[in-house]
Amino acid sequence: MLVTTTNTVEGRRIVEYKGLVAGEAVTGANVVRDIFANIRDFFGGRSGAYEKVFRSSREAAIEDMMRNAQAAGANAVVGANAVVGVDIDYEAVGRSGSILMATACGTAVVLE
Repeated sequence: MLVTTTNTVEGRRIVEYKGLVAGEAVTGANVVRDIFANIRDFFGGRSGAYEKVFRSSREAAIEDMMRNAQAAGANAVVGANAVVGVDIDYEAVGRSGSILMATACGTAVVLE
């Protein structure tokens, strides 16, 4: 399945719009990762542990969105074969902001 942030796909024509699809991933942070991230912040540099959490959350949200796009044609003969106009957002949730939520949202379409 093709997933793109653009609203069109060069060289391909959108023949059917299946509608808005989204995917979510919620990931909890743990105390050990927080301690090492704080040490890294103190000395400077990138926090590899948190980058890994962001990356895996983003990938899970996109995979969830793709599953929803394929199911968007449940009552039709063909489900979506692409998602265009994808936007990815992150939000810290929970009482102390220790939970990361990633969402991926786009338009499920059928490309010829």
